[in-house]
Amino acid sequence: MPREEQFWTETEGKGPLLATALHAGHEMRPELAAICAIDDATRRREEDAYTDRWTPLLAENRINPRRTRFEVDLNRPRDEAVYLTPADSWGLQVWRRPPTAAMIARSLAEYDAFYERLRRMLDRLVARHHKVAIYEVHSYNHRRHGPHAPPEDPALNPDVNLGTGTMDRDYWAPLVERFMDDLRHHDFPGGPLDVRENVKFHGRYFPYWVHQHYPETVCVLSIEVKKFFMDEWSGKVDEEKFAAVGEALRSTVAGVEEVLKQLGGY
Repeated sequence: MPREEQFWTETEGKGPLLATALHAGHEMRPELAAICAIDDATRRREEDAYTDRWTPLLAENRINPRRTRFEVDLNRPRDEAVYLTPADSWGLQVWRRPPTAAMIARSLAEYDAFYERLRRMLDRLVARHHKVAIYEVHSYNHRRHGPHAPPEDPALNPDVNLGTGTMDRDYWAPLVERFMDDLRHHDFPGGPLDVRENVKFHGRYFPYWVHQHYPETVCVLSIEVKKFFMDEWSGKVDEEKFAAVGEALRSTVAGVEEVLKQLGGY
């Protein structure tokens, strides 16, 4: 059963897979909400709303942050994890007045607690299975010019971007290529998904941290799904498309587990 921690929801189960949706959280501490300058809709547009609903399809082991990235961004280095200027946050002025040093310290304590918990989870999974894969699921905007403007160029915005820039790509090649091949060949409604590597994103601090600590035992699949399954401005989800994306991601699980065994997992 999921366990509700103060900063995240956690589930432990069987298998060598872990899933997380780092930016799905929306909660914000009251002391920060009181000085936040952006409205709820804007915050949600820059969060990865709903992506945590995919994680149960991918792994029994899950850790999903409850806090918004506007409180602390777990996918950035610690010294960049609290947005302080518009340059940190897509030009948005996040705060009506700057958070105090004590507020920042409390946010960074959440950051530290998450990574300590992640380390303990991964240590157990590696001890049990030797090889582990993490589904790190995100979504990304592709209509930044406004709700009525045309979407951004599909040539530069694949349906699914897999970031592999922080891993030993040669070592993990069989896993990466199996995942991408299975996803491309899934019978997706309307035609195959456009799945490409390192076009839009290469992976940020979360996969970097994992690959630094577990270079040949844990592989992070940093998955960015274009928000073609929803209206990124209104937040309305097309439930059929959303479910279809989830099924496509789930179709890769058996292949990922197979390759982990081939690489020496058990």
